[in-house]
Amino acid sequence: MEKKSQEYSAYVEILKRELVPARGCTEPTALALCAAKAREVLGELPKRIDVAASGNIIKNVKSVIVPNTDSRKGIEAALAIGTVAGDPSLGLEVLRDVTPDKKKEFVKYLENTEMTVRQADNDLLLDIVVTAYSDKSSAKVRISGTHTNFVYIEKDSKVIFEKEIEDAEVSDGPDYSLLTVEKICDFADSADILDVESVLDRQISYNSAISDEGLAGDYGANIGSVLLKSFGNDIITRAKARAAAGSDARMNGCELPVIINSGSGNQGMTVSLPLIEYAKELGCDKEKLYRALIISNLCAIHLKSGIGCLSAYCGAVSAGAAAGAGIAYLRGGGYREIAHTLVNALAVTSGIVCDGAKASCAAKISTAVDAGILGYEMYVNGQQFYRGDGIVSAGVENTIKNIGRLGRDGMRDTDREILNIMTCVD
Repeated sequence: MEKKSQEYSAYVEILKRELVPARGCTEPTALALCAAKAREVLGELPKRIDVAASGNIIKNVKSVIVPNTDSRKGIEAALAIGTVAGDPSLGLEVLRDVTPDKKKEFVKYLENTEMTVRQADNDLLLDIVVTAYSDKSSAKVRISGTHTNFVYIEKDSKVIFEKEIEDAEVSDGPDYSLLTVEKICDFADSADILDVESVLDRQISYNSAISDEGLAGDYGANIGSVLLKSFGNDIITRAKARAAAGSDARMNGCELPVIINSGSGNQGMTVSLPLIEYAKELGCDKEKLYRALIISNLCAIHLKSGIGCLSAYCGAVSAGAAAGAGIAYLRGGGYREIAHTLVNALAVTSGIVCDGAKASCAAKISTAVDAGILGYEMYVNGQQFYRGDGIVSAGVENTIKNIGRLGRDGMRDTDREILNIMTCVD
């Protein structure tokens, strides 16, 4: 791929835009960010907070532990810690600098502040409106489309900032429609590593650190540790365990940052940690790992672009398939091997639903990574799924379009029913 081409510039920009740090699950973090901004606009600590959030936000906040809250879960905890201690200038690291004193203040604030929560009356996938009140003033802040996309700010009914709300995860920036698996492979082979090195180094460093913590600590169901104890120390088990362990920690209150992919820390860890482990096993040099990470990151983003940032379709499925594609590259595969790996993997795990962020995400990640690896092993053993096998179509791009259709359109009713079930479960 020519460095001066439109695709080259877009691919570099997409990686820089998508691979950013976040602390904690991105949905409660987005709530904390919106609340922190509302407090900043109000100019004082609110005495009352109202929030309207899309169903997928409610679903993904309900059961996951919010960092810096002493293991508390839920929307109210995210709002309170963001209001009391969040720095809105830090984006998805809004809770980075929470001090011990602020943690104590958070507990009192959560216990003594009135908060009302309702589901937003629209079909937007990601939408948060926080209205904060003091005795004599009010502030309203809205995030929509992506986790940090502020679209509306007002104080005392006076509009300070407003831009068009779009039902899209990417409303500006690079053209994601330029992504294809074949061009991703071309870019990975030809990219000037200096253009993406710092972004990928940060992904390797941050995500490895939280995976180490997940294996060393006691987080959630400890899926990473269970895998290693139960199935041994072979490379496939280690690859799954490393990704699962990062999710163990992240879903259960670990305050370390991760580098996200497609708005998700779990997906960011899934596309990177198995490749890091495979690169060690195969003795690959750093450049080979960088190029494999380009494959896995961009394939995951390509898959998720058609589905949407939030859906009833589990994001680990796309990330696990993309990890398989990256592993195929590390093992010497090119476009043909990568395309077949993706199709095979997607045919296996595309029925996994997203029922919110919580401890079991780590197990789903393990399953998705396993499917990605199986997808490659099938191909090198002369096996594959064919056109007409369920949702598989002729060609990887047609199959990816089917996945987008399934995740975005076909599972809308499923998404609503999942939320109904979750809000009825004690």
